[in-house]
Amino acid sequence: MTSTDQPFSVLDESVLAAMEVRHDPYDYAFVENVMPATMKEEILADAPVIPHRGTYGVPNLRYGPKFDAVLKDLLNPRFRKLVEQKFGVDLSKGHPTMVMMGSTTGHYNEGYAHPDSKHKLFTVLLGFTREYPYERGRLRILRSNDREDYAFEYPPEYGKMCLFKVSDKSWHGFLPQKSERKSLQFCWVDSQAYARETYMRHALSAWAKATPGFNKLLEYIPRDWKKVLTRH
Repeated sequence: MTSTDQPFSVLDESVLAAMEVRHDPYDYAFVENVMPATMKEEILADAPVIPHRGTYGVPNLRYGPKFDAVLKDLLNPRFRKLVEQKFGVDLSKGHPTMVMMGSTTGHYNEGYAHPDSKHKLFTVLLGFTREYPYERGRLRILRSNDREDYAFEYPPEYGKMCLFKVSDKSWHGFLPQKSERKSLQFCWVDSQAYARETYMRHALSAWAKATPGFNKLLEYIPRDWKKVLTRH
């Protein structure tokens, strides 16, 4: 994956330029159609096939050229500059990380409320689920660590993007739902070391989820220990 300050090949720059930043309960934005409907089938066909639940580092996944074009747009300095202008932040020294969720089991451990790691500067979520008809499982922008205390719900559907500035009050989470839930998480983090740690942690988690017996055990690990293995 490389980055060049060239026009986007997939993302709709006009839609991004027009997005409205909301400030309750913290700075976030929602973009309805950031990828063209005409490219939906091609992009979804090229998206990674994720056999197990949970989140995986994108460098460890296989995907096709149309999906890769989306990743290149996100890594494009043009995208960073749009985010910086809209949110009044400086991400020039940030390091990008990309992880992707494939599905959820509906177990209580999933979707717990959290504000994101202190090492994250900014988070972008981009949906790749063909459709998401469920009431539960939608990401909630929270006012507190209570998953019922929410200001907005984001469905992880194709072309829908949710962006927020990370802070100690950027609480978010979702209610457990067993379903496909393809969602890409793109973040700028504060160091290359933390970016490497992110991918190493997700690689270890992917190995555990693919290992018979260990996979089932992970569903029942207490939340505090689970956060150590797969913390955000």
